[in-house]
Amino acid sequence: MRVAIIDYQAGNLTSVQRALAHLGQSATVTADPQVIAQADKVIFPGVGAAESCMANLRAAGLDQALATVITAGNPLLCICVGMQLLFDRSEEDGGVACLRVIPGAVTRFQPTDSTIKVPHMGWNPVHWEQPDPIWDGITNDTPFYFVHSYYCAPATNIAPLATCDHGGRFCASVRRGSLIAVQFHPEKSGSAGLCLLDNFLRS
Repeated sequence: MRVAIIDYQAGNLTSVQRALAHLGQSATVTADPQVIAQADKVIFPGVGAAESCMANLRAAGLDQALATVITAGNPLLCICVGMQLLFDRSEEDGGVACLRVIPGAVTRFQPTDSTIKVPHMGWNPVHWEQPDPIWDGITNDTPFYFVHSYYCAPATNIAPLATCDHGGRFCASVRRGSLIAVQFHPEKSGSAGLCLLDNFLRS
């Protein structure tokens, strides 16, 4: 199986590659649109700021590569910033137009309780709002690892696949056909994260 990890100069790409290797699956970190289009599975991870990430995607033509993958219905897993960039717009960096794949916006946490810290960092239970093969073998409300200051707010007609609570519930995962996106980092989430990655590889 050919697995491509999209390289748009965002952090954490090799962590995903190592997690897949732990599962016995090789993966290519690549910025080549042709390699991405020909892959059986594509992963769009990342750690970084919306403005620079979008600029890197567009400069390398990777926004179009992603559009090709999505239009073709090829399995695509988006992680953290990879999830946020799917939405219409992010408030980060003064406002950034994103990929407009999923209707909605990305907004900064604004907790009213001083005990709620931003960025949201660490382990937090993720609640399945809908059944999905991506959760196979994982108990509902299992903790996953998060690092983010902004969260996705889908349009009202988009039902979250999973939610999490950080000073209020927010969307932790969405699905659109063969595209699945998660705000948490499965590659940093121990056995549960590896199980999720394995479920994606098997899907």
